[in-house]
Amino acid sequence: MDPIELIKEGRIKRYFRATRKLNVPGLVCHITQRAAGKEPLFLERSDYLAMIWLLKEASRKHSLQIYAFCLMPNHIHLLLSFSEGSLYDAMRDLFAQYAMKFNKKYERKGHLFGGPYRQAVCLDNGYLVAASLYIHLNPVKAGLSENPYKYHWSSCRPYGRSSEHKTFVDPGLVLGLLSGEAFQSRQRYQELVLRGSEVEMRPVSEEKKAVESFLFLLGQKVPHLWSWFRDRRAAGNLKAPVLDETESWEDKINDLKCEGLSRNPVNRAALKHAIEQLIARGYTREEIAQRVGLSRKTVYNLLR
Repeated sequence: MDPIELIKEGRIKRYFRATRKLNVPGLVCHITQRAAGKEPLFLERSDYLAMIWLLKEASRKHSLQIYAFCLMPNHIHLLLSFSEGSLYDAMRDLFAQYAMKFNKKYERKGHLFGGPYRQAVCLDNGYLVAASLYIHLNPVKAGLSENPYKYHWSSCRPYGRSSEHKTFVDPGLVLGLLSGEAFQSRQRYQELVLRGSEVEMRPVSEEKKAVESFLFLLGQKVPHLWSWFRDRRAAGNLKAPVLDETESWEDKINDLKCEGLSRNPVNRAALKHAIEQLIARGYTREEIAQRVGLSRKTVYNLLR
């Protein structure tokens, strides 16, 4: 049977696809994309900002609602929906444009991403909340941050506080599933973040039901989570008020054009990566030193 019919009849609660994605307006999707092999996707601050700028532009151009995101050094998580049948075009533009900019900056060739992005369609309240928590806790589980609210390259902060400034990230859908009162919904989400940090998280690239497993374990830690969902269903799943939010990255990209972001690697890791790409293309170290404006000694030291 057609999966859309199964969804409409409520016979399936989750739909996972690596190919033949569902492009039906209104679906909420957990999108994941990874780098090819062990290649990095982001090496320095300007790389992360470039992807966030492109994500913001994609949300505007393709009528996307972005509920959560997290940029990790070698993979990406997005939680979004689309009001038009625009998923294909939006994801193609987002990933193709970023790959083009990254390859140009680091003078590399070949595929940046390791195949098609993956889509998990979210069809129940528990999965939606768990997916957002899973996304925001990624940096903690990877040892990149002790506090998910302090990780610069995710949308966690809008879930923890309000601000006078607007952002393209809308936390209202997920928070509204926890409470109809904005302050209480944020408190409950913070409790789930705290408890979720104690729960095992399996990589979605290795296990299709990683988020479901995370939700099950989280429910054991926070038994009243299910009563929150029941209360919201009884109230008709009213959406919580959408509050204006801000992030440090919002302030940075508002006045920037994507072309204005640094095209030249700045930090040591980014420089090393650019040099390795040039070596792979047959350049000598002397030629590289001249090309990137460094001394030969500096080039040799970077490659140690």
